[in-house]
Amino acid sequence: MIKTVLVVCIGNICRSPMAEGLLKQALPETSVVSAGLSALVGQPAEPHAVALMSEMGLDITSHRAQQLSGNLARHADLILVMDNSQRLEIQRLHPATTGRVFRVGELAKFDVPDPYREARSAFEDALQMIQRGVEAWVPRIQALR
Repeated sequence: MIKTVLVVCIGNICRSPMAEGLLKQALPETSVVSAGLSALVGQPAEPHAVALMSEMGLDITSHRAQQLSGNLARHADLILVMDNSQRLEIQRLHPATTGRVFRVGELAKFDVPDPYREARSAFEDALQMIQRGVEAWVPRIQALR
């Protein structure tokens, strides 16, 4: 059963907050949180991420980056990451997560590149990929509720 989804990227200010927003909208009865492997703790989501999500009617202005912890990893039924190296790092740091960590783009076999410090177009591309991944995951998560 999937009751809690954890979304992880590097800094927890670009990709994972956008994915968190989309998953919260699509899965209102599921607990969705995000964190970073090297989080910029306490920082808000990047302005381009906030703007793009706002244009979709989603408000992520209250987001603040948090570091991935053993507690977060332990309590997540599903952990979605942006690339395979992040999956491997989480499994190395938290071996009990093996079998619960997958890429957002796992089903279509793609990674979501990091748009940090890039132009808005890089954020748009990342968001488009995250949306594809979320759309593929949502029915699977719903089926396991």
